[in-house]
Amino acid sequence: MPGPIQSIERAAAVLRLLARGSGHHGLTEIADSLGLARGTAHGILRTLQRVEFVEQDQTTGRYRLGAALLHLGTSYLDANELRSRSINWADTLAARSGQEVRIGMHHDGAVLVVHHVFRPDDSVQTLGIGAMLPLHATALGKVLLAYDPDLSAAARRRELTSLTRRTITRAQALERVLTEVRAQGWAGEAEEYMPGEASIAAPIRIPGGLVVGAIGISGPVDRLCDSAGRPRATLVRQVSQAAEAVTTSLVDEN
Repeated sequence: MPGPIQSIERAAAVLRLLARGSGHHGLTEIADSLGLARGTAHGILRTLQRVEFVEQDQTTGRYRLGAALLHLGTSYLDANELRSRSINWADTLAARSGQEVRIGMHHDGAVLVVHHVFRPDDSVQTLGIGAMLPLHATALGKVLLAYDPDLSAAARRRELTSLTRRTITRAQALERVLTEVRAQGWAGEAEEYMPGEASIAAPIRIPGGLVVGAIGISGPVDRLCDSAGRPRATLVRQVSQAAEAVTTSLVDEN
């Protein structure tokens, strides 16, 4: 049997992205969100325009769904599905890293924690499933912001609440960080959400490249970061591998 056709998966991811939020996106936003070269994204958009699945605003140059797809479904995984498909990899990541693991997705302007694995030690811990975390001050949230243009634009328009002395509160500074997240493929933060705590996260994607969630670890700064405050490379690699494993499992099931 022939395998999946990558160009069709990418076109589907573009349509899902356009079905989110305001549904109006520029070429660069679409390319960055899906991890595509601009030329590739432009070719997909031109083809979708030709078959009237996508329209381009002649004034702004931004793209939106065509009339034939105005009722396209926007959700792929709900919270329970994302949790069930990620749970084994989360357990493995907790065991390898020695830190607590969270899986999150966007909900109502925040990160909804859909799964939480305790740190594998005897310390007292509180189950975090259902918690709502700030997008701008957590690694999970930065991942979700980096790959969703509507979400990041909305975050920049709102006041960025200061939670610690290290929290990013300026829109321009946040955008610089999100650009770095897209370039390196993962996000980190140190004492931006809670003093003495740090976190690292990476994106979970569905076929075509659309980011539907994030998986990450959190723990004491001195365990997650080196003396310069940078996330430890070994932990970044472990988180990225876990995210890739979840992504692969989603691709294989579809």
